Amino acid sequence: MVDLMDESLRELGEHIAGAPGAAVRGFAIVHGELTVDIEASEIVRVLKFLRDDSVCQFGVLIDICGVDWPKRARRFDVVYHLLSLHQNQRVRVKIETDEETAVPTAVGVFPAANWFEREAFDMYGILFADHPDLRRLLTDYGFSGYPLRKDFPLTGFVEVRYDDEQKRVVYEPVKLNQEFRTFDFMSPWEGAKYILPGDEKAAKEGAA
Repeated sequence: MVDLMDESLRELGEHIAGAPGAAVRGFAIVHGELTVDIEASEIVRVLKFLRDDSVCQFGVLIDICGVDWPKRARRFDVVYHLLSLHQNQRVRVKIETDEETAVPTAVGVFPAANWFEREAFDMYGILFADHPDLRRLLTDYGFSGYPLRKDFPLTGFVEVRYDDEQKRVVYEPVKLNQEFRTFDFMSPWEGAKYILPGDEKAAKEGAA
């Protein structure tokens, strides 16, 4: 059963690789899923082929997401997940890009790509050429940086609070007051040498 499925996916991968102008760099089948790597400049052509070709018929764009590889020259993967209801198959399409090079937008092929691409821009800073409204989607106005990049600090750059005197939300640099942060560096397999908050009642009952 698994071999037949892999063979079907292999035939699909070869069919996609043989499409005119597909610029397929390679494909792989891992855990029963087909992943096709293509040149970023050909993403629109490939998506149109996957949607319209009678063998493929991938008419549903499930998701577009980013992956960050900071040490790589083209640090970002842009990953497209497609579904064919007619063929009962899925395919993953991957391209590579960097911080300055914009990827052609897929909105003209799949309108659902609009918000997916905005999310990838907001979280990773991935640029999409000719996008109709490329602005942040999940973070606040004036947000600095891209939260899902590997080099983005866990604390962020600014903190937000409501200032009662100014009667508005203000942004300030993150401040970590170390005097309020204590670490016991104890193994989770060891019992605490002190009473944890909320355990006072249990401690009293044990003493009785």
